[in-house]
Amino acid sequence: MSGTKRKLTIQQITINAMLAAVCAVLGYFEINTMNLKLSFESFPVILAGMMFGPLNGALVGGIGTLIGQMVKFGLELSTPLWVIPYIIVGWVVGLYAKKATFNNSTKEIRFIMFGSELLVFILNRISLFFYSKLLFGAFSLAFVTGTMLPRLGIAIAKGLAYSIITPTILRRLSSITHNGGR
Repeated sequence: MSGTKRKLTIQQITINAMLAAVCAVLGYFEINTMNLKLSFESFPVILAGMMFGPLNGALVGGIGTLIGQMVKFGLELSTPLWVIPYIIVGWVVGLYAKKATFNNSTKEIRFIMFGSELLVFILNRISLFFYSKLLFGAFSLAFVTGTMLPRLGIAIAKGLAYSIITPTILRRLSSITHNGGR
C-alpha cells in the first residue's frame, strides 16, 4: 500500500512540476499591449487543481507564475500581485474538484472553466488596483476599468476554449495517472 501511495505522490510531484513549467512558459509568452494581456498561464493551474486538489492547484499556480514573473520581469515589489491570483484560482478549483470527488461531468468542467477565468479576471482587477498605487502613487480607477470589457471578453473566450479542450485532456491525463475519475 505504501509503495502505491508513494508512487502517486512522486507522480503528482512530477506532473505538478511539468504543469508549473508550462504555466511559466505560457506566462512568459503572453501577448501584452499596455494594460491588455492575453495569456494562457491559468490553464495548467486549473488542470492541477482539477486533477489533484487545492494544495496542488495552489502550488502550481504559485510556483509557475512566480517563475514566469521572475524570468520576465525579475523580482519586483509588484510580483505578489500577479502571483497571488493564480494561487487562489488553483486553490478554489481544487476545492471544487475535491468536493465533486474529482468526477466532474462535462457540464461541471465547463462551469469550472468559466468560473475560474472569471475569478482570474476579478482577482487581476484587484491586483491592477493595487498596482496603480505602486505605479502612480495613487489608486487609479480609470487604470483598472479602462480595459475591463476587452479583458472580460478575453476571460469568456478563454473559458469557452478551455471548456472544449479540458475533458479530453483530463481523460488523457487520467489514463497516465491511473487515478480513475480525476
